[in-house]
Amino acid sequence: MTGRLDGEVALVTGSTSGIGAEIARLFAAEGASVIVTGRNAQRGEAVAGSAVGTAVFVPGDLASPDAAEALVNAAVDRFGSLTVLVNNAMDSDTRDGPVTEVADETWERVLNVNVIAAARLCRAAIPVMARAGHGSIVNVSSKAAQRAPRRLAAYIASKGALEALTRSIAVDHAGDGIRCNTVSPGYVLNERRDADLSDERRQQLEGMILTRLTEARDIAQAALYLASRESEVVTGIVLPVDGGGTAARGRTLG
Repeated sequence: MTGRLDGEVALVTGSTSGIGAEIARLFAAEGASVIVTGRNAQRGEAVAGSAVGTAVFVPGDLASPDAAEALVNAAVDRFGSLTVLVNNAMDSDTRDGPVTEVADETWERVLNVNVIAAARLCRAAIPVMARAGHGSIVNVSSKAAQRAPRRLAAYIASKGALEALTRSIAVDHAGDGIRCNTVSPGYVLNERRDADLSDERRQQLEGMILTRLTEARDIAQAALYLASRESEVVTGIVLPVDGGGTAARGRTLG
């Protein structure tokens, strides 16, 4: 099946590498006009240039309060509308830890990008989607929001808040023809982090799941389904994409 996003205009945040880049390229291949965005212009231009279809890079730093509206306006200026928003950008902080050890600046940094920036983007995008008569928002969360690893209080709280925001938007804006869903990845193979994955580490990771290790393309395919008209009756859900890690406890990291 091809052309599953024909006629759609998509903004994918955090799409200069990793999961976001895979989503942007897949959406373009499926017919969407795509805004690739992030802070690294060289990587962003490379992603847009490698897309089979229509994709352009627009720089954006979501730590800035003005970035969300500017990105939505860029989509409208270049392509006339915006009908798909993927909130994939996220920030983490090496100073994250147990709640008793997390400083205010870490809370502010992580929540600002992972939750507040996503809310700003939704606030800017929803009126545009309503005018178009339909829209799909896909928030990218993490399995950590349901099964917490140690020493990540700020990150875990931010992803839990993003999932709650998903439900709120789904309820408030169904009447506008707008759906909002969450994709919740488990451990996703990363080409840089896992380039030299040892056999022991691979066995540990595989022990967490039922199928195979998840790749960025698996998350992109889930996002594609939720963005497309194929999921017109699906809203307000959290879709785990974790190799069965939600169903089976398996071993834990660490």
